[in-house]
Amino acid sequence: MERAIYRIIDANFNRAREAARVMEEYCRFALASTALSSRAKELRHRLSRAVDRLDARMLAAARDCDSDVGRGMRVGDQMVRRSLADCSTAAAKRLTEALRALAETVGVFDPELAALFEALRFDAYTLEKDIALTAIAAERFKAVRLYVLITMGPDDPPGRILDLAVQCADGGADCLQLRAKGIADDRLFALAQDFVKVCTERNVISIINDRTDIAVVAAADGVHLGQNDLGIAQARKLQKKPMIFGISTHSIDQLDGAIEQTPAYVAVGPVFPTATKPNEPCVGLEYVAAATKKLKPAGIAHVAIGGITLDNVDTVLHAGARAIAVCAAVTAQGDPAGHCQRFKDKITAEYA
Repeated sequence: MERAIYRIIDANFNRAREAARVMEEYCRFALASTALSSRAKELRHRLSRAVDRLDARMLAAARDCDSDVGRGMRVGDQMVRRSLADCSTAAAKRLTEALRALAETVGVFDPELAALFEALRFDAYTLEKDIALTAIAAERFKAVRLYVLITMGPDDPPGRILDLAVQCADGGADCLQLRAKGIADDRLFALAQDFVKVCTERNVISIINDRTDIAVVAAADGVHLGQNDLGIAQARKLQKKPMIFGISTHSIDQLDGAIEQTPAYVAVGPVFPTATKPNEPCVGLEYVAAATKKLKPAGIAHVAIGGITLDNVDTVLHAGARAIAVCAAVTAQGDPAGHCQRFKDKITAEYA
């Protein structure tokens, strides 16, 4: 019986270690997420340290692959994977199953060590969730090139805002953000619902500025947060479905802090003077270049924002921006759809 216990431990340790490696590689090469791949690697090393408390000689002696009755057993479609995401999901399931088997088996003779495996299992559940949510948001946002902010003032009729949303979507905007300051919650919620509907019907991403609560109840695709808003970790606790989280940054220090929160995207700006952020100093093209280089290996998308017009957008694109966020340069024009199309054409031409 003791040999059987060690065989179970050996098999499930190998299974868990291999599964953690698959998740780590998915985070590293598919998501390009330093934070998530580091977490997977750390979990794998914690697992190895836990098993190191056992007698390695007993584990080695108990292994008998040739006479293992489970070798060669197959269930239909057991190894079929349709994508790298499927590989990661399957690995996560193997990891938690193996950790459960380790906890129960080791508990026969070492309850303290069993508790370590149990703690690892719950950490693996959290990692699986974070990987899935990050992958979903990243996949949805990666095609965004033109991001338009639509600002509603206290005296603006909702119909005007929705008409702008329709025109921008029809003009080629990939993502629309509803930015409403000083609006009563009931009025904002009603508008947000209609705004989301317009975006959904046109397959455009819908983002609500600042208000995670409104974004959640209005079923928006995501929320954009400023430096003094609710943190992304807290905002994620409110989501009822996978959501896209973005955050504004105006310096390298803020960028570093944003990367630690693993948002889907980071807004980089204001690049030029803008009436939307009159008190925020311009960061210039140098910050755009530095930020985009830093965000790429972190697996986080970006949008350059602030005072960008048809006259200067080429310089922003040349600085490294692959996505542009605009407001008045589109919404304050007589032909919002046409201006969106002109921006989209410039962006597409740069990255054709």
